[in-house]
Amino acid sequence: MEEMLSAYHGAVSTEWSDQRREAAAEHAERLRRREAAENAQAQQILDDFAAAALRAGLPAETLRITGYGGKGRATSDVTGWYVRQDRSMGVGTDGKLYILTAPLGLMDRWRRVHLEPIPPPLVLGAGGRDGDSIDLADALERLLPGWRER
Repeated sequence: MEEMLSAYHGAVSTEWSDQRREAAAEHAERLRRREAAENAQAQQILDDFAAAALRAGLPAETLRITGYGGKGRATSDVTGWYVRQDRSMGVGTDGKLYILTAPLGLMDRWRRVHLEPIPPPLVLGAGGRDGDSIDLADALERLLPGWRER
């Protein structure tokens, strides 16, 4: 009798585990699709902004990177505009979004640092401290008021 109960509980446990694993995988896939859709929407906003800013003659500058903890500064290989007031994020003239804080070595301070774009969110700083987040469109509006109509 104990063997039958043990086998029954083992089957139920395995079935439940399989269902949970499938549900978790499905949830992860839905999250991935939602993030991909958000990134695509944000990228379109950035592409539109970069085109409008260039047409309007908004002065672009070489974006600078700040070391973690505010230690040191370095020049990047990207030209664009700072989208956060603390200069921790920028958009390049290519319409890509870049994080402008990084660990900087001694040599980084004397040479241009290569930046890789990040998948852009619709809200900059989401999940951060209160007051640290801002809608991407609002951040871009600060740089070039009325850019969507241009």
